[in-house]
Amino acid sequence: VCGGHCKRKQKKTFILGPFLSIPYFLMFLLSTVSNSILIYLIISQKALHSPMCVLIGLMAVVDLFLPIFFVPHMLLSFLFNLNGISLSGCLIQMFCIHYVGTFQSTLLLCMAVDRFFAICRPLYYHKYMQIPNFLKFVIVPLIRNVILITTMVSLAGKLQFCMKNEIDHCFCEHMALVQLACGDISINNIVGLSAAFLIPTADDVFFILSYFIILASVLKSGRSHLKAINTCVTHLIVMAVALTFALIAFMSYRIRNNFSSSIRVFLSTMYLLFTSCFNPIIYGVRTKEIREQFLKFMNRMKMLPQCYNNAD
Repeated sequence: VCGGHCKRKQKKTFILGPFLSIPYFLMFLLSTVSNSILIYLIISQKALHSPMCVLIGLMAVVDLFLPIFFVPHMLLSFLFNLNGISLSGCLIQMFCIHYVGTFQSTLLLCMAVDRFFAICRPLYYHKYMQIPNFLKFVIVPLIRNVILITTMVSLAGKLQFCMKNEIDHCFCEHMALVQLACGDISINNIVGLSAAFLIPTADDVFFILSYFIILASVLKSGRSHLKAINTCVTHLIVMAVALTFALIAFMSYRIRNNFSSSIRVFLSTMYLLFTSCFNPIIYGVRTKEIREQFLKFMNRMKMLPQCYNNAD
């Protein structure tokens, strides 16, 4: 099985490859650097060991590793036309991307639960957001993610594939691989749709619902609500853009449409890269406690050259 979109239009893509690699490399670099700094700050600073900051740190871990599963191989395809990947390698890549990707929406749901108790039920916040109690909210979504993604990848691995050995994509997405099979793929299609709607869509529906409850509670109470509204609206916009990219990419394989393969590949890469690049800004820099620690970190970095000069 070949890692394919780059091979299908080999000559044209190979010529444009160096130019296409620039924006993807810059986004990959932004995601890697910003998420690494965020993880370091949350681990190293005890002041950031609150439940919300820990969730932001876990989101940064997901956003750090998710692009690593496909961007380096995609850049090699663009620059050196290295498109090949084995079936087992394709299944492993698909499992990693989908499995780790599901934690983005699950962590967003956990953040919404945290904000719900902090704003709407502050007297119960410490009771329900302690680690033992909070795990009760997390364990069910985690089991759901494991079962659905494992089932989806296992069924894809049992298919018999036709002579065509080219994936019309820059990484191994579920339907991009399944469409190469010779036999009936209706079960794979159903399982793929179930995973799409029972994991990210369901999580995002509860995420949106909880944020609307938070906004309604803040507006009804008459408290100072500008910061809460600003934060909630920003989170909703980023989530909505990523979910739109994801659903369009998923459904483009299953319904008749005029989407070119290039547009489908672009949408699929954006719903993975977009959130990885902007989550550190939305959930990191805009969080007051993290922003303060980041500014202190930058001031220490500025002082290092002076310390070395004084030591000399």
